[in-house]
Amino acid sequence: MYGSSAGTSHDDEEHALVNDRTPASPAALLAGSQLMQQGTADVFRHRERSRLKKVLRAITVVFLLDAFLYNWYTTGHRIGLPSFGPEFIYFLPVIGIFVAIAFMALMPFMFGRSPHLTVYPEQVEIGLTEIKGLDTQVDEVIRTLDVFLGYATFRDELGGTPRRGILFEGPPGTGKTFLAKAMAKQAGVPFMFIPAPSFVSMWQGMTAWRIRAFFKKLRKAARKEGGAIGFIEEIDAVAMSRGDVSSATAAPSDLARTTSAFFGSGEGSMVNELLIQLQSFDTPPWRDRMRGKLIAWVNGYLPPNRQFRSIGPEYHNILLIAATNRGDSLDPALLRPGRFDRRLYFDLPTKQERRDLIDFFLARKSHHEQLDDDADRERIAHETFGYTPVMIEHLFDEALLVSLREGRRQMNFEDVMEAKFTEEIGTKQVTNYTETDRDAVATHEAGHATVAYLVGVGRRLEVLSIIKRRGALGLLAHSDEEERFTRTKTELEAGIAIALGGLAAEEMCFGESGTGPGADLAAATSLAAQMVGSFGMAGSLISYEAVADGPLSRSNLVGKVLGNPETKQRVEDILDGQRERVREVLAENRDIHGALRDALMEHDELVRDEILEVIEKALANRP
Repeated sequence: MYGSSAGTSHDDEEHALVNDRTPASPAALLAGSQLMQQGTADVFRHRERSRLKKVLRAITVVFLLDAFLYNWYTTGHRIGLPSFGPEFIYFLPVIGIFVAIAFMALMPFMFGRSPHLTVYPEQVEIGLTEIKGLDTQVDEVIRTLDVFLGYATFRDELGGTPRRGILFEGPPGTGKTFLAKAMAKQAGVPFMFIPAPSFVSMWQGMTAWRIRAFFKKLRKAARKEGGAIGFIEEIDAVAMSRGDVSSATAAPSDLARTTSAFFGSGEGSMVNELLIQLQSFDTPPWRDRMRGKLIAWVNGYLPPNRQFRSIGPEYHNILLIAATNRGDSLDPALLRPGRFDRRLYFDLPTKQERRDLIDFFLARKSHHEQLDDDADRERIAHETFGYTPVMIEHLFDEALLVSLREGRRQMNFEDVMEAKFTEEIGTKQVTNYTETDRDAVATHEAGHATVAYLVGVGRRLEVLSIIKRRGALGLLAHSDEEERFTRTKTELEAGIAIALGGLAAEEMCFGESGTGPGADLAAATSLAAQMVGSFGMAGSLISYEAVADGPLSRSNLVGKVLGNPETKQRVEDILDGQRERVREVLAENRDIHGALRDALMEHDELVRDEILEVIEKALANRP
């Protein structure tokens, strides 16, 4: 999905998959268009002019300094430190006091500097053409970069306005920060990175000052380098929706308790300042503003036909990128055209993209030749459904640790699966059960497995265990045989039945259930409530998801459903119906349940084929 290289990852350790072959995508065709090829050199011509100006300034400064030193030396002056008289020591305390006062007065302004980190193109090793797995996103950003590089052509010949901002949305670890850096590499311009919380200052007003300082540095870099890309990580920290004006807190009516306004985060002004700066990319520098004022003053004394031409604003070739996991919570004013013109969503990798990631990571990590088999790699790609690229690399790192613990320097397929189970269901905790507890846990988990095998639609039994993990005394881990994104009513009912399998097994074997099914009942109730209040699978098409505000809000669907007597009864009916169904299944398949329980009592844990072997053996022994 995305490639990994030393020195190019941030705190969230985002990586990307390198593709040695250039894909023939629409973006690649667009990048090769004649119009964009004409404009690609705009940035580089600007940079060359800036370089020549810097060289000329350096030559001028060196020449003037050399001339001054030569004149100083030829006139007989000596260069040395100044000397102070013996009375100077009496003035030191006064000077120290003035310095301390000045330091305290200037302290807030010292914290007003932009806390960004500048990364230059040569410091980023991976460009857009080498990224694979983010095809849609790369397509879009290449279109944006083509216009960014050829901004003069796009503006002068086509009359268009280049994009000024892109918002990256998606789960953590899906390549947002890395793609932004790759854009800077591809464009060949400075990349200014800043986490949004760095804008926040303890001094009142300094937060807005930092935001202004960041955009000032961005404009300055664009003038010097022909363009600049700014990247704000976790922008939701400073750009949350401001809400209604009427919800503002009223001013206190008395002075019984007051707080100095000298300290504070300035949260009320952060969004406003950000909006202003996003709209003010072309603010001229100080010298141009002074020239403009001087020309305006002179023109005030000249007739209209003899006036000097006013200086218009200089276009700053800036592209601002922001990343967030909570795009819906941002202030709507930020998302209008002219600010963040485009929103790109970074989704979890598909199965093929996960396979590409697996090939990439395994090519760089020590592994047994067993993992070179396509079937095993396909199996890992299937097992890692829902994993981000960072999670996949971490999985292989954990598998290497498993192999090292066993005295091997190469990981194999079993190590990868062990690492996966450890990450998902926790590490094994040695616990000395009493025989009563051991029998109860084995009976309970065998009930889940029996129902999952006989009722589960397209379920694959992964782990059946009575070893304690993450507070669970036992567990059944099962997954889809194929990658699925939707569920039918039959599948949801099967999920409820599997959850109730442990409860029914305890009642069948012991005549009553214990405290073990508590978590199972919570899961079954939640699933049944969704069927009633969200999916329209229980006789009513009313969706409780439509309730957005109030104590029974969208985030508490179960509470909304159970708070209504009618829908609560529907949930009860679903649970009772599946409970009776599970009882019948277990009563007809006592041999399978008993075989699984005995195997658990003997081995503590069964994995994949071991579970099926026990079930198939029990079926073969039937008369």
